[in-house]
Amino acid sequence: MHAHASPWLRRALIGAVACLLAAGIGHAAPAAEARPSTVEQLAPGVYLHRGALEDWGPTNQGDVSNSGFVVGSRCVAVIDTGGSAPVGRRLLAAVRGVTSLPVCYVINTHAHPDHVLGNSVFAEAGRTAGQPAPEFVGHHRLPSALAVRGPFYLNALKRDFGPDFADGARIVPPTRRVDDTLELDLGGRRLSLRAWPTAHTDADLSVLDETSGTLFLGDLLFVDHTPVVDGRLKGWLAALSQLRGWQGITTVVPGHGAPSRAWPAALDAEQAYLTRLQSDVRAALKAGLTLPQAVARIAPDRPDWRLLDVFHARNVTAAYAELEWED
Repeated sequence: MHAHASPWLRRALIGAVACLLAAGIGHAAPAAEARPSTVEQLAPGVYLHRGALEDWGPTNQGDVSNSGFVVGSRCVAVIDTGGSAPVGRRLLAAVRGVTSLPVCYVINTHAHPDHVLGNSVFAEAGRTAGQPAPEFVGHHRLPSALAVRGPFYLNALKRDFGPDFADGARIVPPTRRVDDTLELDLGGRRLSLRAWPTAHTDADLSVLDETSGTLFLGDLLFVDHTPVVDGRLKGWLAALSQLRGWQGITTVVPGHGAPSRAWPAALDAEQAYLTRLQSDVRAALKAGLTLPQAVARIAPDRPDWRLLDVFHARNVTAAYAELEWED
């Protein structure tokens, strides 16, 4: 979210609305021309589109998160679809620029709008081409998250992006749920999916391409972009500690920011931010600081995170609410 969205941030810090707005909703602004949808090949058959390190809003048409796709001998799996139907259409065009194989799976790493609002494009594309619609795959808690937040996301899309973006937009929930782990066969290529306990959100899913060792972490990992706590801080730190033990990872793809071949060092910066957040909030609680005092006094571990002015105060609020009741 841009700095001009700070009035939203102040509203989001009040009550349950903060939870609904965790992915960020910008204020209305004139829509800009969409940036071209470009993809880079990370490994044979593995492609990434990088979203801008900005907040979800009309000036970027919602193209602010990373999306990817993996091509097997039988079909394609798409991992996250972007923050609007136009972004989803450009991603589909990028897939078609690489292969004519059908998209058999659309995998959502969590429920935030910048990762799921392109889903409807892929649901319609199969029918238009006379092919079966892809299976939509997500965490077993993703349906409930989308049911709660989805109407708000669609209303925000219509209000802030304009009717052209809202026309035909709909929430597409998963048709296949991941309770713990799941393997998907693309034809000579297997994806390993893992549903995580509450961390960044309560419905985080990771995707590992076993052939190349490419790990898509969704928003379990932010690179350069301020991490956003919309689940459980202690759970997120536990997930990062567990991920450090994973072997055979050649490239890790964050939900926001650049991919990295430095594994597990790619986790270091985010883990340091979250660890500092946890220790500082605990210290504030021990000192008897009120929530407004804690928000005013707790600084980030470093000043160069993108969108700090939007998300850091919100993170302090979320951490305070979580940690004030711990033993």
